[in-house]
Amino acid sequence: IFANNELNLGDIDVYGFDYDYTLAAYRPELHHTIYHLGQETLISDFKYPAEILKYPYDPSWPIRGLHYDVRKGLLLKLDAFHNIQLDTVFRGQRRVTEREVKSLYNGTHVTLDQMNTFYGQGPMHQLIDLFAIPEVSLITNTTEAFITMSERYVNFNLKLTENCIQRIHSSGLLHQKIMDNIDLYLMKCEKTKYLLERLRSSNKKLFLITNSGFNFVDAGMRFMIGEDWREMFDVVITNARKPKFFNETSRPFRELDEVRNTQSWGKVTELQKGRVYQEGNFSRLKDMTGWFGNKVLYFGDHVYSDLADPSLKHGWRTAGIIPELENDVEKMNTVEYQKNVKWLVSLVQQLEESQHQSSLDSAELIEIWLEERDEIRYKLKAMFNPRFGSLFRTHNNPTYFSRRLGRFADIYMSSLINLLHYNVDHTFYPRRSVLPHEPNPF
Repeated sequence: IFANNELNLGDIDVYGFDYDYTLAAYRPELHHTIYHLGQETLISDFKYPAEILKYPYDPSWPIRGLHYDVRKGLLLKLDAFHNIQLDTVFRGQRRVTEREVKSLYNGTHVTLDQMNTFYGQGPMHQLIDLFAIPEVSLITNTTEAFITMSERYVNFNLKLTENCIQRIHSSGLLHQKIMDNIDLYLMKCEKTKYLLERLRSSNKKLFLITNSGFNFVDAGMRFMIGEDWREMFDVVITNARKPKFFNETSRPFRELDEVRNTQSWGKVTELQKGRVYQEGNFSRLKDMTGWFGNKVLYFGDHVYSDLADPSLKHGWRTAGIIPELENDVEKMNTVEYQKNVKWLVSLVQQLEESQHQSSLDSAELIEIWLEERDEIRYKLKAMFNPRFGSLFRTHNNPTYFSRRLGRFADIYMSSLINLLHYNVDHTFYPRRSVLPHEPNPF
């Protein structure tokens, strides 16, 4: 587990959890299914040409955290300062040249008014959660199909693709497919149950807040935890409509009638263990439970919907679940990676110290070093993904995704069960980073 901010688990009285990609870990087959359902929906509901079916899902192609420029039809990667990483810009499957990128954006900077907000508005649409990975592939391959068919790719409508993916979720089609073959899509992990039991035995309160419906969550939790999974939670809230749940104050809680599978319209004045609630809002949750501030630790995979508002507005402590960490850490622990990073750092130091030299030989040597620096950068990038590199880093800077994760999550980890490696009173300490104006103590 990695710390952005000091966090003492001994101060935490209440543990909260999202469901999808937090309590529930999905197999790769799910992304294949989302992609194929997306293709079928584009054809049947939005009358896209059947030629898009010729483009299969390639899980190795994208990463999440990318931005799609709706106006220009480009997929690209941004760093923490809104700068475009030049070799990560694609129109369909075709890399866009540096010259064209600089021409389209008057350089490499994306201005603030072009960026989206936390809630997905604006021409720069960020593909932020794990469900977005098949969406990235669908956008890429559909754009490529339009280009190949000599149709105007600018007519490709991202909104239709978004609606298509949202329709798969909101219609219940995807959830039903998962429930019909749950062992194909959902990973069963006994350690998740053990973690929840350990927290309960340590007198911690547990709650679940998810945007998914109860029947879907119930099927998954029964598969992963067992028939009595609800006994572990003091409060269960489904159809929460995050991030609205954390921002609105008027939407009331409704109790679910499990027999009729409908919600009760009676006023909810308390949240009782063993019952299921829908919708609601943060203010009512706080009033009815007394849970607030830094006594609460909430786990989620979505940087905006799960982590931003609880952290910034309500003072909860937050934990990001980032499965990609496992692959990145594995790559960073290789001898090849460490050797190249050390040499890259040495080269940059040499460049910084030698740039005042004015001789012709020095200028030629600096040019050679610059070329070598670029070669190492591309080599390191390709170790993670040959097109987009790491989720967390551009060549030198943190990515836009990484900066937001650092801002909104006190700690982050690849899996919820990583918490089992630590005591319930463990303190996570962030590393002291050296600011540019500070001397390096090592």
